[in-house]
Amino acid sequence: MTPQWLNWKIVLTFIAIVLVSGTIFYSQYVSGKIAAEERKNVAVWVEAQRTILSSSDSASINLATRISTENTNIPIIETNEKDSITGNHSNLDSQLVQSDPGYLKRKLAEFKRYNNKPITIVLTEKPYTANRYYYGESELLKEVQLYPLIQLIIVGLFITIALVALQTSYKSEQNQLWASMAKETAHQLGTPVSSLQGWLEILKEREANRDIVPEIAKDINRLLLITDRFGKIGSEPQLEQCRPAEQIHHMMEYMKKRTGGQVNFIFDDTAIKHTETLLSPPLFDWVLENLIKNALDALEGNGTIRITAESNEKYLLIDVTDTGKGISKNNISEVFKPGFTTKKRGWGIGLSLSKRIIEQYHKGKLFVKWSEPGTGSTFRIILPLQQQQAV
Repeated sequence: MTPQWLNWKIVLTFIAIVLVSGTIFYSQYVSGKIAAEERKNVAVWVEAQRTILSSSDSASINLATRISTENTNIPIIETNEKDSITGNHSNLDSQLVQSDPGYLKRKLAEFKRYNNKPITIVLTEKPYTANRYYYGESELLKEVQLYPLIQLIIVGLFITIALVALQTSYKSEQNQLWASMAKETAHQLGTPVSSLQGWLEILKEREANRDIVPEIAKDINRLLLITDRFGKIGSEPQLEQCRPAEQIHHMMEYMKKRTGGQVNFIFDDTAIKHTETLLSPPLFDWVLENLIKNALDALEGNGTIRITAESNEKYLLIDVTDTGKGISKNNISEVFKPGFTTKKRGWGIGLSLSKRIIEQYHKGKLFVKWSEPGTGSTFRIILPLQQQQAV
């Protein structure tokens, strides 16, 4: 089933595409109309210049002068027939014109890129002399052309905020679901486990059950551990000062007893033997158990599981490496997703649960450091070296 926030993501993306596309097309339409209108205005301005230069009628000259001075938006540069700047220009920065000798040349080159077809006034046919008028974009036209970019940024920010809010809401719902399921599982296990403990006490009273009672006790203790783990998942676990090396040794010995002799377990604790940090021992053991089980599945009964560890001033680094079948590149990004599994049996929540325990409860990181199909894989745990605060 597709998450609701993902459906909203598709809808919001579609709305954004429609809005931005519509804005771009409309802005291009408006800017095209403004550009055409500005060319007409420049043509009128040029005609006014012609009148000022050639007419002897004072009324016409006065009208042309008024038309010429009314252009306060469109920058214009006049050149001769050889495109040499004559010095006549309009709506340019007068301070830069005076202080920067190359300013007019740069603006002329810019205007030519914008519109390489100047409006021309022929002064004389023989010899041919003329004034050419190049013009650039007005501030209004620039603003209209920038409008789609501004709208795109606004829409992008809106969608980003909406997606973050939706994803946060989705994660919050998922976290609540995880906690609720864990609490319910712990509750459901508690009653039959308590009952089994009572029956175990009855069995102990009979001499004939002497051999089977210890084995049943082990299974009941295992169920108690599982119940405790789920209980801690359902609420914020209490961290305590621990030596991770001891936890790793304990879990490796536990898993070694439940595998065949064809699997070689290696752990050198020299680098972290005395290192301490804040952990929830039952939950950290659960992560190690999941990673080792995952490695055993990859080995298929034959190979090596090597755990290496080191620390620096801030972090403890633990690598769990196997010589198994490895993970394909397509699956590396999927292995921590709930429900993903390549096994014929299994729910696909072990690695997802482990990542949650390390990252949410211990503020660390869990990821695939390296994997190569047919060679093996390495999962890395990064834990902050937190010290217990003095009361």
